[in-house]
Amino acid sequence: MNTTAPLFEIENLHATTVDGQPILNGVDLVVNTGEIHALMGPNGSGKSTLAAVLLGSPEYVITKGSLRFQGDDITEWPTDTRGRAGIFLAFQYPQEVAGVSVINFLRQALSARKGIDLSVLELRSTIMEWIDRLGMDSSFADRYLNEGFSDGEKKRNEILQMAILEPELAVLDETDFGLDIDALRTVADGVTAVRQQRPDLGVVTITHYQRLLEYLQPDFVHILMEGRIVKQGGFELAVQLEEQGFDAFRSEATA
Repeated sequence: MNTTAPLFEIENLHATTVDGQPILNGVDLVVNTGEIHALMGPNGSGKSTLAAVLLGSPEYVITKGSLRFQGDDITEWPTDTRGRAGIFLAFQYPQEVAGVSVINFLRQALSARKGIDLSVLELRSTIMEWIDRLGMDSSFADRYLNEGFSDGEKKRNEILQMAILEPELAVLDETDFGLDIDALRTVADGVTAVRQQRPDLGVVTITHYQRLLEYLQPDFVHILMEGRIVKQGGFELAVQLEEQGFDAFRSEATA
């Protein structure tokens, strides 16, 4: 690990589906420790594909470019290796895992991340503290992962995982999807609480809307269209996008 290198670098990233359909067409992005980057774009622009590629999803093939994490080239690393190294993805559509409780899932995941066999007893107090901070019922820890969860509970559970697993980089794929304003505020407050506890955490949040960013106040906003970043700036870019829509940037996408 090179501690002088950026936390995460995406360089000229091209990717296709497994059947060869181009999705990403030259994405460049640098994330330093402690920074929040927001990635915005219309449907079909490649946002969720990018999140999946960052975690090594087998549904996509990198055809050009590279990914570097803490100075190491991770382009060929499998998903589990990336996760153990400290890259975390909060899913847009979290999957149900029948028969596996939240607390056991977290125990297994953190044991793999730390390389030691942790017990439920060692984790329960920390998990219950975060469950309380995220506005969940105490019974949540013993429910099966995402089974019967509301949209808000699923997203809070993703933030709970981020808090417990202590990643170096968190990729939040449309964490605001399906949330009402109260649930959105709770989730955003959870992200803020995690960052206060771990200020070096780098965050890439993918969203359609400005409302989540009003809470998170990103350092950088990037607009992704047609598989590449066409514009970047500060929070004011998200405000401009809210006022003018994506059509205002289409000429830059085709330039």
